[in-house]
Amino acid sequence: MKQLSFNMKINNELKLEDILTLLKEKVNSMELDEKVDAINSIKEALTEVSPFEEPVDCVRWIKADKVKANEYNPNKVASTEMKLLHTSIKLDGYTQPIVAYKLENGEYEVVDGFHRNRIGKEYKDINKRIHGYLPIVVLDKPLDERIGSTIRHNRARGTHQIRSMSEIVLDLAKAGWTDEEICKKIGMELDEVIKLKQITGLKEAFQNHEFSKSWEEFESKYYD
Repeated sequence: MKQLSFNMKINNELKLEDILTLLKEKVNSMELDEKVDAINSIKEALTEVSPFEEPVDCVRWIKADKVKANEYNPNKVASTEMKLLHTSIKLDGYTQPIVAYKLENGEYEVVDGFHRNRIGKEYKDINKRIHGYLPIVVLDKPLDERIGSTIRHNRARGTHQIRSMSEIVLDLAKAGWTDEEICKKIGMELDEVIKLKQITGLKEAFQNHEFSKSWEEFESKYYD
């Protein structure tokens, strides 16, 4: 009992700087994979007490072979832009993590950052520098919400393809999303949604569509 009290007293007297020094010494003595696991665990523990609830508050390093592409992203980058992205990461490092969803099998499905993911895997100089790992932030959302997140990221960069967008709008409509939800969650105007539904040529695309007499009526109903 006395020994326990003595240890508690020592722990209470330890300063943050002392704890950090001990932690760094412990982690530094580990082999690479063990070290990465420890760093991820430390970040996750700190996130539990962090005042920030943003995904970027906890960037984990995940082995590249555990990061997979999703099946719904129509975003494409030309070879010249890929080379520029490689140059950017080569000279500046990874300044933006890859946004991903953790699957039940322990792998990660890309929500945003597929090409940052490719650079880390396909370019040997980058892959070697980051030891075969990739920087990941986790977005914990259901599939339809992840699709919306991917589209928002892509549209913000102006890289989403119209033809594939029409197919995604159809999928979201089939999933029960209303025109209001599609407009708000993926940053589209009502007329865009209607045109993309028309492109599909399928009447089920309009199963949750509410026909308005005018755009003003739509705005009045959902935004006032």
